[in-house]
Amino acid sequence: MWRAAAKRARTGTIGPTGMKILVTGAAGFIGSRVMYDLAARGDEVVGIDNYNDYYDVRLKEARVAEFGLEVRRIDISDKAALDSLFADEKFDKVVNMAAQAGVRHSIVDPAAYLQNNIAGFLNLLEACRNHGVKHLVFASSSSVYGLNGKVPFSEGDRTDSPASLYAATKKADELLAYSYCSLYGISMTGLRYFTVYGPWGRPDMSPMLFAHAISKGEPIRVFNGGDMTRDFTYIDDIAEGTIACIDREPEPDENGLRYRIYNIGCGHPVRLTDFISELERAMGAQARKEMLPMQPGDICRTAADTSLLERETGYKPRVRLGEGLTKFAEWYKNYHN
Repeated sequence: MWRAAAKRARTGTIGPTGMKILVTGAAGFIGSRVMYDLAARGDEVVGIDNYNDYYDVRLKEARVAEFGLEVRRIDISDKAALDSLFADEKFDKVVNMAAQAGVRHSIVDPAAYLQNNIAGFLNLLEACRNHGVKHLVFASSSSVYGLNGKVPFSEGDRTDSPASLYAATKKADELLAYSYCSLYGISMTGLRYFTVYGPWGRPDMSPMLFAHAISKGEPIRVFNGGDMTRDFTYIDDIAEGTIACIDREPEPDENGLRYRIYNIGCGHPVRLTDFISELERAMGAQARKEMLPMQPGDICRTAADTSLLERETGYKPRVRLGEGLTKFAEWYKNYHN
């Protein structure tokens, strides 16, 4: 099923949008799924990824193989390679999922975040400008809300108090995109993703870390004594919302600019302790818990106000936590066996 759908896109058939689409970070968790779903409906899609070793490259390769994708090894930090790709392929739209991920890792290796998330993104903006791209959809993050104490988070809330370098780079991307929209008229849509989980997820995120520890009988690390909430959002809903934004260029705002930022989450935040209980049920085993203090760069609560995205695109998340974790646990057991 996966391979047949992807193959349809590689034939050059123009799909529902009538446009050619580039997906960067196409071997990543969200990028691979978005590329697959675009291909499955018949779009002409090209995927690139640098396959960096922030986490096990074999997982990235397995995603690409399972989804039947062809993902070229190109790094958005390589300006010459990017320019050559854009000149050859003549994309109409670009979906940027390429980034150095991880809040905590940004404390350990800050230079990687400046290189990939800012310099690399600038290369992509320049390629869009120089090669006539009509619309750029790019991944931002709920982490931009930082130490903002108001919940749920709305797009108009302050985002000038980042709690990590990762968050600062994502906010910088939003500002860079705005300037290119203003200067060159490129339509820009930024997506502030809330905690995404599901099959083929990133191994540095809590669902995978917890599942691994539970399956091995090892303790899970519960920060801030479990007094945290997250707006966990299932990958199916994330992909659907992302594609809705790919299909819809923003309407001009009060300044005449086609620029929009959306929250994309579930809108039903849960306490970390409740999440662990649901995962224990799905995994069929109890977790041993190691209670730890708050980690540097972390925030206590995230909650998405998704009313703007719902109003303008019809986005409506459907997968509840129990259902999503059941599917995730089934995949995890099969994958690791």
